[in-house]
Amino acid sequence: MDKRTLGRTGRTVSVIGLGTWQLGADWGDVTEADATAVLAASVDAGVTFFDTADVYGDGRSEQIIGHFLEHGAPGVDITVATKMGRRLEQLPENYVLDNFRAWTERSRRNLGTETLDLVQLHCPPSAVIESGEVYDALDTLVDDGVIANYGVSVETCSQALEAISRPGIATVQIILNAFRLKPLDEVVPAARAAGVGIIARVPLASGLLTGKYTRETVFAENDHRNYNRDGSAFDVGETFSGVDYETGLAAAAEFAALVPEGLTPAQAALAWVAQIDGVSSVIPGARSVKQAEGNASAGAVPALPIEFMEGVQSIYDRQLRESIHHRW
Repeated sequence: MDKRTLGRTGRTVSVIGLGTWQLGADWGDVTEADATAVLAASVDAGVTFFDTADVYGDGRSEQIIGHFLEHGAPGVDITVATKMGRRLEQLPENYVLDNFRAWTERSRRNLGTETLDLVQLHCPPSAVIESGEVYDALDTLVDDGVIANYGVSVETCSQALEAISRPGIATVQIILNAFRLKPLDEVVPAARAAGVGIIARVPLASGLLTGKYTRETVFAENDHRNYNRDGSAFDVGETFSGVDYETGLAAAAEFAALVPEGLTPAQAALAWVAQIDGVSSVIPGARSVKQAEGNASAGAVPALPIEFMEGVQSIYDRQLRESIHHRW
């Protein structure tokens, strides 16, 4: 597994991490035993970075990680990033120090730690990312020893660029995958120049890039890939990267045809993101041990051939660019 520096945190993490939204049972039912098995398999495969949030399963994801770190991973240096800000309505006036204290205190209890490694604002409104008072409050939490570092998870490139310009920001988390290339234009170069780490989420476009889905695929009723395709529950970019499902299926089939021999489409998609200069860690989710192991293996894939890279760009230019750029 390749290792990278996690932006301004200075911590060394695996280039393939683990996103744990699904461990909160927000992608269909996941038992605690299955969730723990995914965490263990990931660590065994070299993963040292977990990404979670206080709203994943209303804290269930954090609690499972906290229990695992206490009982299942002795002696392993794992960095845990959590997120805060979505326990109240998404209004700028809710992003204040008192609420930050309450939210981080809850996450500290859930994770069983005195100091949170990295806390990210969880896709807040743009006015929050532009507010100096918000960063002052986050600096206070660092000074108090409650959090070690802070970052922002964003929906748009303009939000990412604003966050990168702030001196205390350690990381920016953004959707980046073979179907979402816009961050490569300005965001990744700006982050690289500033020493800010890029955490790449939705790297498989909610599973589209695995090549396993068809028009007949049925997702669970409580799976966001069923109920949020139009963005009615939260930002549509979080579901299939904002790509129309039918369009995504066609693009995924073309992507699968590009994959070098010996790799699965999922491994190739993850390796593509992981090999971008400036990306600190890629955080695919996993609901089974097999998925966790397969994802982690992408962190050791040799440099992908130029023909593959050019093919990814071609798919994006021909099928996806116009359909998603107007939103992000």
